[in-house]
Amino acid sequence: MKCEIAQDQIVLMGYGELPDELVDGLEQHLSGCEDCRREMNALRAMDEYLALVPVLEPSPNLLAQSRMRLDEELDLIPAHGFLTRLRVNFYAWMGHLQSAPALATLLLGVGFLGGNFVHRYQVAHAGSINPGTTIYRPTEGVIANVTGIVQTPNSELVQVHYNRVVPETVEGSLDEPRIRELLVMGMKPAATNGVRRDAVSLLTDECKAEHNCNGQTDGKGIRAQLLVALRYDKDAGVRMKALEGLQRYVGLDHQVRDAIAETLAHDVDPQVRTMAIALLEPVRSDSSVRQVLRTVSIQDENPFIRTASYNALQSAGDIQ
Repeated sequence: MKCEIAQDQIVLMGYGELPDELVDGLEQHLSGCEDCRREMNALRAMDEYLALVPVLEPSPNLLAQSRMRLDEELDLIPAHGFLTRLRVNFYAWMGHLQSAPALATLLLGVGFLGGNFVHRYQVAHAGSINPGTTIYRPTEGVIANVTGIVQTPNSELVQVHYNRVVPETVEGSLDEPRIRELLVMGMKPAATNGVRRDAVSLLTDECKAEHNCNGQTDGKGIRAQLLVALRYDKDAGVRMKALEGLQRYVGLDHQVRDAIAETLAHDVDPQVRTMAIALLEPVRSDSSVRQVLRTVSIQDENPFIRTASYNALQSAGDIQ
């Protein structure tokens, strides 16, 4: 830093108008320049002396004359050179860096909001693309059981062999085989009532929408699993949902017809049996169905079920 610039900054510092970013540079210059340091000490001594003198208010005429002379002197000052302007701009740029964290935070917030808006726009205008199956593993699992324990002879070192159960979450379309397989497993007796109801409800909706609900000879199809749930599930809500999913196949699949007739004859829940009577309407002309209706209308202990079966036979024109 040149002494001319340093002396100008000394004056600004004396009046408390020197920018903070220029203070360090001035102090470094003062530490190595004896002349500027004497100028600084003289200014401070003058300030200390003036602090002891009472402050008098200047007259308005003096202020006006001083401003005029100041303007004239400022007009006579030559323009700064290129290096001087470059130096001043550099120090100003360094000062702006102090606000960089706040600016970065602002840019980060704007970027987040913009990205969120673009994502919502893409989702809203995206076509029905199959996202595929996604598997989530939220935890490392729990220990299921201990399979073996081996101790090192003459020591306290022990090896314990165990199996760990790792919970997973699968996300995908109802039409994907993996999702359907898990829903079928959710209908097993080991699952809770809520899980079985949710699983059979989703598979029932698939059958009602004619989404690959054909029967399979290996017993692994959705229709076969609904038949198993209708016959053996202990939850009446699950059995009613299974009936709802099998409704459209009562006239197409003799296994479905026989299972619904068996439900009418042996199910313990009156609501399930009443629903079975309604579902058998398309096949009341079948001899096996008429025999079940006739037996129930005569021998059943529930008077409502007997009356409903009797009315079903009467509507079929087979009362004897």
